[in-house]
Amino acid sequence: MKITQKIDQAAKEDRVWWSFEYFPPRTAQGLQNLLDRIERMRALGPEFVDITWNAGGRTSDLTSELVKTCQKLIGIETCMHLTCTGMPKEKVDIALREAKQHGCRNVLALRGDPPVGKEWEAVEGGFQYGVDLVRHIRKHYGDYFDIAVAGYPQTHRLPPEEAAREMQYLKDKVDAGANFIFTQMFYDIDMFVEWVRAARAAGITIPIVPGIMPIQTWNGFQKATSLAKITVPRAFLDELEPHKNNDEKVRELGTKLVANMCRQILAADIGIKGLHFYTMNLEKGCRMLLEELNLVPRVEVVKPLPWRQSLTPNRRTETIRPIFWANRTRSYLSRTENWDEYPNGRFGDSRSPAYGELDGYGVWLKQSKEDALKLWDTPTSIDDIHALFAKFCVGQLQALPWSDTAPSSETTVIAQQLAKLNELGFLTINSQPAVDGARSDDRIHGWGPANGYVYQKAYLEFFVPPELLEMLIPHIERDINITYYVINNRGDLRTNTHSDGPNAVTWGVFPGKEIVQPTIVEAISFMAWKDEAYELGRQWAKVYDPESPTRKLIDEIMDTYYLVNVVHNDFKKPEAIFEPFFKAGAEYAAKRGAPTANGTATNGHAH
Repeated sequence: MKITQKIDQAAKEDRVWWSFEYFPPRTAQGLQNLLDRIERMRALGPEFVDITWNAGGRTSDLTSELVKTCQKLIGIETCMHLTCTGMPKEKVDIALREAKQHGCRNVLALRGDPPVGKEWEAVEGGFQYGVDLVRHIRKHYGDYFDIAVAGYPQTHRLPPEEAAREMQYLKDKVDAGANFIFTQMFYDIDMFVEWVRAARAAGITIPIVPGIMPIQTWNGFQKATSLAKITVPRAFLDELEPHKNNDEKVRELGTKLVANMCRQILAADIGIKGLHFYTMNLEKGCRMLLEELNLVPRVEVVKPLPWRQSLTPNRRTETIRPIFWANRTRSYLSRTENWDEYPNGRFGDSRSPAYGELDGYGVWLKQSKEDALKLWDTPTSIDDIHALFAKFCVGQLQALPWSDTAPSSETTVIAQQLAKLNELGFLTINSQPAVDGARSDDRIHGWGPANGYVYQKAYLEFFVPPELLEMLIPHIERDINITYYVINNRGDLRTNTHSDGPNAVTWGVFPGKEIVQPTIVEAISFMAWKDEAYELGRQWAKVYDPESPTRKLIDEIMDTYYLVNVVHNDFKKPEAIFEPFFKAGAEYAAKRGAPTANGTATNGHAH
């Protein structure tokens, strides 16, 4: 989606919006850390993010990679910077072509700074000015891209002729086809408002988005303002300088000063409703500013669907996914990347999904061996394993091999029930509570457009030993509202469902739309997921030495346990799904014998 469409939409709804800028780090580890941070900061509700381009394009591949990841995995609309510095035309065209392939619709065209210690000069076959780059993009890509250009409020303090010349340069870029303007950072609110009015008087009518730099530390503040050659109001210096050796205090006072400036921008009669934060790849400063301004993320921005949408061109219209990969989005995207089309509105013929083979894609744990041992220690009895899974359910463990991240906020609603299930011997790896018409802006269950209602059937997925499964099935079959699938590692499937089609387990009802059913349970997909679920367990076992008790224990579980998914189809009875499990679990515990003093049952092996 184009940024100007988002700006127009916000204007129609008369609401304030915000966005974040990041820069590509120089190392692979730095890149992973930044992606984790962008993922976390997505919860702060930015309308879009933008990714800078290093002078001379040294990190240009990283910029392209970041844009791709933000669009595809993080599912957030992204604007890519593109500079003329050190960029021949061919390189510019490669960058634009890749951006288009990733589904990116927004580019910030800049001349860019010269490499450190050098004068600026165009490369052979490159572009001299930002306006040349704007013309080139328009000529070759028509209106596919929204083109942003940079505006410099500081130029308003130049002598009148120079200021007028700078404004003309900006007007030339707008006339060449720019759609909106990001401004350089500033702290002088009066200067900014005057500059905006001067731009409007010069006939510049496109949206202007103010660039806001949070104040993190005194040294960082000094360095950024001198590098950008911007004036800092005396009041800022008087407030901050006495505390220059106390970073916490500078950040606290700086947050209030910058927030006050933002309030003045939004209150001034200059038609600005959006703020673009220069994050410097840091989370805290932006979070504090948004809190100070009382800008709360909207659920429909953070969560347009219950799962993370992919904004690449071929997946943009995808509206349905099987629930099994709820905690492994990256894997689902990889295993389905060769599909010709993605389910939209309905899942289609249940025999048609062809999932990429595991050997081609490879399944691995996100954790290094060292991190895995720290997280999961060395369980030596089945009760140790039960305890690990139960700890995860109540939020005392950050990850399991089947879940890359901590439990979602809605898991907290059923955390105690899940913990009990694991203690009874059902090793849960995926779940959702029943929801009967929560508002779409509900903080825990909500997703999708405003003024809607969302529904869920209760769902559980777990590994279970054969003996406990045999005790569970009769209890399940007494409740006509429960459907289940059972599979072993060889792929033998059994079920009590009489339909080949998918079972919708999440749906939403929104004004002026068809009912949306984004999450389903479906047999073919479950069989494809089974391979991955067992393989993840085997990967976990491989963290430990071949002859160790832990390795043998986990391997034995993966060899003998069944993988089961259960749906309770009556979403008006949130507790009903758990009852058969508690009954079967009590029978199993009685049969296993009471726990001994050291906490392991008398036959505490994996079968």
